[in-house]
Amino acid sequence: MIEFLDSFGGDWRAMALVGSAIASVCLFLFVVASATNRSRRRREQRFARVAQRASVRVVAEGVANVRRADSATSMDRFVTRIIPRPKNLRFRLERTGWKIGLGHYVMVMIAIAVAEGISAYSLVGLPAPIAVFLGIASGVAIPHVLVGVLISRRQAKFTQEFPEGIDVIVRGLRAGLPVSESIIAVGRELTGPVRDIFADVSERLSLGDPVEMAVQEVSPKIDTPEIKFFGISLAIQRETGGNLAETLSNLSDILRRRRQMKLKIKALSSEARASAYILGCLPFVMFTLLYLVNNGYIMKLFADPRGIALVVGGLFMMCCGGFVMFRMVRFEI
Repeated sequence: MIEFLDSFGGDWRAMALVGSAIASVCLFLFVVASATNRSRRRREQRFARVAQRASVRVVAEGVANVRRADSATSMDRFVTRIIPRPKNLRFRLERTGWKIGLGHYVMVMIAIAVAEGISAYSLVGLPAPIAVFLGIASGVAIPHVLVGVLISRRQAKFTQEFPEGIDVIVRGLRAGLPVSESIIAVGRELTGPVRDIFADVSERLSLGDPVEMAVQEVSPKIDTPEIKFFGISLAIQRETGGNLAETLSNLSDILRRRRQMKLKIKALSSEARASAYILGCLPFVMFTLLYLVNNGYIMKLFADPRGIALVVGGLFMMCCGGFVMFRMVRFEI
């Protein structure tokens, strides 16, 4: 039998190894799919029993939302087991306002790392260790930076529109409405992140939570000092009493002045930030130009260990200088 298999060129052992690996992977996927289908069937039965007991339409919609969320996070649960601190990452993704799962985020990281590593090795011609390091660094840094940009934009928009939401609550209180109804009005009338946050607060109020507790539970979804000030004001007013409309009106005025001060500081520090951007981009622009003009001349840096040490030292000093300049133009108000 072995002689018969050797007649095929002696590669039958490799073919058998590949075939057994494929069969093992297929068997593993079949077992996982079977277990997932059984657990999903049990969940569907529980959802059906809950929906049958509840005759209210809102409950049925809530069950449908839980079902969609459960089916969408099947991959997220697997990723949760292999990445560190998944809860913090999940909170960070929620603050973007986009429906980004942990599984999709990790898949994007892997895709960017592989694409960057292959490009650096095959197109640029970097050595394999440097290409691998560059791919891993890009896969971790680029999605992190993009998520940070989305969070910053959403927080800035929330900070800009939040005083208007407080004004809506103040007008409702002065008109004789309770605090809960005024907060629900904010979730109906405004748009953007303010509407989303106050809609979540309204849902928690409908479940019977106190106002300050509902605001405290929802505040991590936006994580700004303004929403924390709002929750503290509600908690203090609940304990000490007083005119809540006047308190929130003063809070709205303070938040507007705080934002004006931030814009003033940003305008005064714009020259330093522009200098930091130019000095930070200049080495990379010059490297690209030299690579396009004379590839062999610039690639000697990566062929010699002394050149690699110089590149690493230069990047380290650039990071230190950028960090110092960033801290110089950043003020806490």
